[in-house]
Amino acid sequence: MATPVLFLCAALSSLLSTAAAYRMPWERRMFDDEATGYGPVFEEEPQDLVYAEDNPDQRISMNCRVRANPPANIRWWLNNWEIKLLEQPDEYYSLVGGNLVISNPNKNKHAGKYVCVASNTYGTVISKEATVKFGFLDNFATEEREPVYVKEGQGVVLLCDPPNRDPYEVKFHWLFNDYPNFIEMDSRRFISQTTGNLYIAMVEAADVGNYSCFVSSPKIAKSVFSKPIPLIPQPGENPPKKYAADIKVKFPKTYALLAKNITLECFALGNPIPHIRWRKLDADLPPNYEVTMNGALLHLINIQYEDEGSYECEALNVKGKDWHRQWIYVEGPPEWASHINNTEMDVGSEHTMRCAAMGKPWPWIRWLKDGYSYGKGELKFSSLTFADSGMYQCVAENPWGTIYANAELRVTACAPTFEYNPMRKKLFGARDGRVVMECKPRAAPRPKFTWTKGKEKLANNTRYSVWLDGSLEILNATDADEGVYTCFAENDRGKGNSTGTLTITDATKIVSAPSDTEVLVGESITLPCTAAYDASLDLTFIWHVDHILIDFNTQGDHFELLLDRENSGDLLIKNALAKHSGRYYCTAQTVVDSVTVEADVLVKGLPGPPGGVMVEEVRDKSVKLIWTRGSEHGLPISHHIVQSRDFYAKDPDHWKVAKTSPVLLDRYATAAEVVDLYPYMLYEFRVVAVNELGEGEASWASKKITTWEAVPVVAPTDVSGFVGIDGELTITWTPIQPQFYYGKKCGYMVAFKPHENYDWGWATVPDPETRRYNHRDLHLTPGTEIQVKVKAYNSKGEGPYSNSSVVYAPEGVPTEQPLDVYARPVSATEALVWWIPVFQQPPLQWVDGYQVRYWRKYDDNEAAAQRIMVANDVNNTRLENMLPDSHYLIEVRAFNGIGLGPPSEHCEMFTRRPPPTRRLRLFKYVSWSGRWLYLSWDHIYSYWNESYIEGYKILYRQEGYRYGKLYTTGRHYIDFPYPETGDYVIEVRAHCEGGDGPIARVSVQGELAGDASTTQSLGFISALLLGILTTTAVNL
Repeated sequence: MATPVLFLCAALSSLLSTAAAYRMPWERRMFDDEATGYGPVFEEEPQDLVYAEDNPDQRISMNCRVRANPPANIRWWLNNWEIKLLEQPDEYYSLVGGNLVISNPNKNKHAGKYVCVASNTYGTVISKEATVKFGFLDNFATEEREPVYVKEGQGVVLLCDPPNRDPYEVKFHWLFNDYPNFIEMDSRRFISQTTGNLYIAMVEAADVGNYSCFVSSPKIAKSVFSKPIPLIPQPGENPPKKYAADIKVKFPKTYALLAKNITLECFALGNPIPHIRWRKLDADLPPNYEVTMNGALLHLINIQYEDEGSYECEALNVKGKDWHRQWIYVEGPPEWASHINNTEMDVGSEHTMRCAAMGKPWPWIRWLKDGYSYGKGELKFSSLTFADSGMYQCVAENPWGTIYANAELRVTACAPTFEYNPMRKKLFGARDGRVVMECKPRAAPRPKFTWTKGKEKLANNTRYSVWLDGSLEILNATDADEGVYTCFAENDRGKGNSTGTLTITDATKIVSAPSDTEVLVGESITLPCTAAYDASLDLTFIWHVDHILIDFNTQGDHFELLLDRENSGDLLIKNALAKHSGRYYCTAQTVVDSVTVEADVLVKGLPGPPGGVMVEEVRDKSVKLIWTRGSEHGLPISHHIVQSRDFYAKDPDHWKVAKTSPVLLDRYATAAEVVDLYPYMLYEFRVVAVNELGEGEASWASKKITTWEAVPVVAPTDVSGFVGIDGELTITWTPIQPQFYYGKKCGYMVAFKPHENYDWGWATVPDPETRRYNHRDLHLTPGTEIQVKVKAYNSKGEGPYSNSSVVYAPEGVPTEQPLDVYARPVSATEALVWWIPVFQQPPLQWVDGYQVRYWRKYDDNEAAAQRIMVANDVNNTRLENMLPDSHYLIEVRAFNGIGLGPPSEHCEMFTRRPPPTRRLRLFKYVSWSGRWLYLSWDHIYSYWNESYIEGYKILYRQEGYRYGKLYTTGRHYIDFPYPETGDYVIEVRAHCEGGDGPIARVSVQGELAGDASTTQSLGFISALLLGILTTTAVNL
């Protein structure tokens, strides 16, 4: 153990000899330049190393660089035994500037754990352990490998049987016939980096050949490969027999390190080649995941603690599925939450050294002092001695690693000195008040204090008292207490003193104080504060609210300090907000004393936001919500409202009022059950309090939760279908909305059967967004009546079937044509078309829908006509993307699964002329009273090839919203009440039979004063005209 060291703080030279008289022979002192020394600090520590046994460079270097003053002595330990480098020469070891060099390394002598130890007069520290391993990779066995016979279409596993190695982590590849013809992995072939085996899901005739396992070790830069394995495919059934997915590569229970990347393997044999899907039970896959190799590899990147859980891979094909599930644990090496730092303490004082580390498993803490074990947990010193000086190391460790925090503790001693903190030469105290004179010399150990006034020594009594830190307190000060005061400090190292002069002044008093006040939100109020004080001093006013200082520079919008009256510092509260309620403190302060008065201000307004909104109990259609009541802001709360927002909310502000039990939540409510929720839906909730002024500010949103899963209750709609010319049955439906999925793995079960059959056939569709299913194995004869129905399912079960629909296998295409086709133009680019449907006569005459074609009579090729398909129960549709002022032909045909029926007679129609393309020019005027906004525009005349203008449309909406109030007028002006708050947009466009013209818009700011200087005058005559005109507004 290092010799105890005494460090002296700087002192007056006249006191050094006195301090030396108390020095013991064993105490080593540091003065002047030596006092700037410090203990060893590692700048580079040894690292783990893998040395290849056949490395041509017969040399290992372990680095250790240390900064210290005086320079440190470096030693090395191997497996807890010191390497005696200085006592006797060694043929293997040598020390080069602190680095340990091992020549001609030998596994039996030099493998193990190395530690660098650095020492100087201030103490000793040891480095973290560094492990030296001797890496090797043996050759494969020389025996010939047996050939493998397998039928085509079946799966096979070729075993690698890798040789012994260290380190264990290697890369596996497979050679096909000759080097370097490496096998590329795909959906059919997979190489496990855990076992090295080659998996072929479905063997083909082209797979015949010789296969060799190739192993490479990146750490030692060596590779070996096995004897070839002949693979001989055998002819099988034609076509090959199909068999279900069978998982052969299964990822094990895995312990992953925090913030690292891991890869999970899952591969299955099967015919057809199985498809692999990944999921995490009871949660989504982590955000930083990646699936590669056709699903065989799941990469979890930068894994976190919350990614821990059970993971599942599922392999499936048309013959069946298989799954594998295993737990992934996420743990982490120690990381410092707080650690020790270099510290200088007075001899005899108390001191505690502590450090904290995070990790999983939780790290345990131990201590080293000068390289030797020194305890666990916290280190507490009740009275420091010089022997406690030294280098301390806090060590945190768990199975995943060890970290060190190093610091030096110096225990110092010196005689009292006021050089750095002398007493103030001029001291002031208030008459009849309390005076405290500080005495804080630098000294170690703690000195004893005495005080004198002039030549009189002061003793503790009812008015005078000396505190433990040396300060002198005087109560009820009078003019007689004025004079010269001296503080004396003495310890076993020496003495010191400092002197100051005390003057008594008049006390400060408040003569006009604020009183308790109530105010409404938006109003202003003044709190008076006037003081009397000693005229020889300067007076300052300081305001606090609820003990928080008011900063008039940053809070000037609502607070102003009024200094217009003599000796006063009134507080003006402007445009009061509910948050300004509280207790206000006015402090009148001089350099001698201060006095404080207080008053309560209550700002009445809307209720404050409730707090702590949390979801306690989650079910499939309900949750239990709890919260804490918010501030009432001077008015009683009438009731509370619970609002919810689900995953499919249109925007962040789209909150809905939720149904609760009880329905009415009174002012004292702090919990409620939210009901009628969607199962398996992501929700967040908030609470709003209401009083007589309206709804207050909403609470912070709760943490997002997902309701439990439930069986679907909604069935798909519009179930229909058709039979194609090859007998293929196609069933169509409208999918259910996502909020009705009610659980994971949502899909559809499609049922179908010929009318005369008793048993239903069925198939599953795993995609909830799919709209159709094709059944290829059913051979239907013309004229067959088929019943179809669809239902939704999820991981919890199956929902109800839709109503059954009838589909016919037609004997041919429709034979009748639609009649009385009629079209009417709607605008320059759109038209409506109607027809009389074809009479259904199943199975002879069966119609699945109608095809509408339209093209320009003289300008378009009929083959390039635009087409629209509609269902068989629809006899009209809208035609879009037409050209203005054009002559169109329109044709309608019925169709079914076999083909199109005969066309209808052509219907001829002319689209309308387009509206004018010129934008309106707008003029804006605000009335003298500021209460009305007048808007006018120039008239636009139509050209010969444009539609006649029938009127104007005006949309008045708030900025940021798509919808508002729509007005129509035939005049060229309109007026609106000027908005008090908010920003608005007014859009004007011409309306014609051919459609609407381009939009002209103007913005309006809802601030009466802001627009007065920026309004555009229409002139005296225009203003007079607009003032007497009236406008009729029509909502469309």
